[in-house]
Amino acid sequence: MDLNLNRMDYLQVGVTSQKTMKLLPASGNRATQKVVVGDHDGIVMCFGMKKGEAVTVFKTLPGQKIARLELGGVLNTPQEKIFIAAGSEIRGFTKRGKQFLSFETNLTESIKAMHISGSDLFLSASYIYNHYCDCKDQHYYLSGDKINDVICLPVERVLRDIPVLACQDRVLRVLQGSDVMYEIEVPGPPTVLALHNGNGGDSGEDLLFGTSDGKLGLIQITTSKPIHKWEIRNEKKRGGILCVDSFDIVGDGVKDLLVGRDDGMVEVYSFDNTNEPILRFDQTLSESVTSIQGGCVGKAGYDEIVVSTYSGWVTGLTTEPIHKESGPGEELKINPEIQNKISSLRSELEHLQYKVLQEREKYQQSSQSSKAKSAVPSFSINDKFTLNKDDASYSLILEVQTAIDNVLIQSDVPIDLLDMDKNSAVVSFSSCDSEIRSIEGQYGTLQAYVTPRIQPKTCQVRQYLIKPLSLHQRTHFIDHDRPMNTLTLTGQFSFAELHSWVVFCLPEVPEKPPAGECVTFYFQNTFLDTQLESTYRKGEGVFKSDNISTISILKDVLSKEATKRKINLNISYEINEVSVRHTLKLIHPKLEYQLLLAKKVQLIDALKELQVHEGNTDFLIPEYRCILEEADHLQEEYKKQPAHLERLYGMITDLFIDKFKFKGTNVKTKVPLLLEILDSYDQNALIAFFDAA
Repeated sequence: MDLNLNRMDYLQVGVTSQKTMKLLPASGNRATQKVVVGDHDGIVMCFGMKKGEAVTVFKTLPGQKIARLELGGVLNTPQEKIFIAAGSEIRGFTKRGKQFLSFETNLTESIKAMHISGSDLFLSASYIYNHYCDCKDQHYYLSGDKINDVICLPVERVLRDIPVLACQDRVLRVLQGSDVMYEIEVPGPPTVLALHNGNGGDSGEDLLFGTSDGKLGLIQITTSKPIHKWEIRNEKKRGGILCVDSFDIVGDGVKDLLVGRDDGMVEVYSFDNTNEPILRFDQTLSESVTSIQGGCVGKAGYDEIVVSTYSGWVTGLTTEPIHKESGPGEELKINPEIQNKISSLRSELEHLQYKVLQEREKYQQSSQSSKAKSAVPSFSINDKFTLNKDDASYSLILEVQTAIDNVLIQSDVPIDLLDMDKNSAVVSFSSCDSEIRSIEGQYGTLQAYVTPRIQPKTCQVRQYLIKPLSLHQRTHFIDHDRPMNTLTLTGQFSFAELHSWVVFCLPEVPEKPPAGECVTFYFQNTFLDTQLESTYRKGEGVFKSDNISTISILKDVLSKEATKRKINLNISYEINEVSVRHTLKLIHPKLEYQLLLAKKVQLIDALKELQVHEGNTDFLIPEYRCILEEADHLQEEYKKQPAHLERLYGMITDLFIDKFKFKGTNVKTKVPLLLEILDSYDQNALIAFFDAA
């Protein structure tokens, strides 16, 4: 069965955060529902639809930015009380807009996530979790990494409070009181949690999670251990998941899974007989989807998916047909309600255009007067700089509440810009030193100057650190059987100082030092699949890796950081010769593939000429016919990775230099000979060169 949904834009509020829009329960069966939404201006707005027009139920005065909006009420009754989190305060409103609660939590950090269950309030700031009952403090937990979301299993079904925290270090922490009952490792940094089917599924223990790298999964949270039920890998490389909901939009009596992503993708998953999710519908909006709900808003009897977007649009994807069915010979008729809406929008547009002209004239007059003050318009930027594990590249996503005119990217580190299918921008380059390769070890800052299409022209600058080991990603396990090189640091430094150096070197490390006297982090290189283990405490740090170059980079950077702070470091290292051959074997399949790809691409033009000359490809051997058939795909792949081969050459060169650097030998004069061997690549010849040099 195909699912056809039509888009209806209802209204626009200010910029919205994740999970700040809800549908109030319907007053009767199949009646329309009211929408309540909170924005960055601190305004809570509740509205309903009447004859295609948005009618305001209530609207509060501006205040602090609203970070979360949840519905609550007495357990087992309609959840129609509205709770918002703004700064460190929780406020409660009735469905008519009367404020009945103002609770100042006195938290030192702003509230980032919230869950309401009866008289229980579960809150999290960046690192702090608090549980309140009737506004009285019950439990507290300090997390080792940032908390992105919080939820509690339905107490009316599991008969006790079981809160779950989604933490940035790819872990779900299941709590009991103020203690961690157990931890669940998930495949990416979890950004959102939701109860399956809205009630925890059959057992009341089923929990949905979405990650910042676009993965989705279902876990049963039992009292003793987690049971992983299913997981959807992000094979289409779509955006990170910001919101999920359960609602039967297909109309088959089984609740479907509604998903909103940060690249504007809205998805609907249905469940088959084995309870495995199947994608039934997807549609792209032009901006990130911050909240998603299933219900009935536009017209009674027609279910829909209601979403809010970053810039504040509240939009419905409705099952209501936009065009009325026309008989044979009849013209296609537009729904009268939509006709009225078009007319009212036209008159509203004319009024706005007139108002803009007036304001522009007023601004020009005031800016030209001698007493004029500079009035630079402010605008919000939603940005994300993340490492993609699949191709070892970083994605920089910039979203502004108004149209972007241009973005200037400036970097003091050489970088390669890769073309993306989603990117519609025209790119122009200014030249720089083209001899330097963009590889690990080079570190600095990437700056983005964002200029929106508003008058007067204004610009905001965002900075992103490119770290010395920028291609490394946190992982839960490493292979301890690999040949490892060890770097040991000792000296008069504190635990916090060494932690700050690790934060400087590696991504995905929490800014605050973890609790306890000692900590261990595991990392994986997304490009080469080599690994790194870092264990440190006050006065001592031990770093182990199967890649000598990783150890070399850490040695250089940590020495420099200690020298800056005038701290005397004692550095010792143990080099495992076997690790060099091991790393070369890890590089081999990637290098072989890239060399073969380059050769195939070089052959395409010549083969196409032969094809034109001969009129067909029957005379070619199967291998060449295959190259012609896949020509577009091969060229596209080669274009996507312009510097892949150069990066691999750079890594092998670094490995060669670093191997002998630890022996106190400078082999830079032998690099041209190494590059000659790479040009006529043979794995055994390369290993022999490394052994003989």
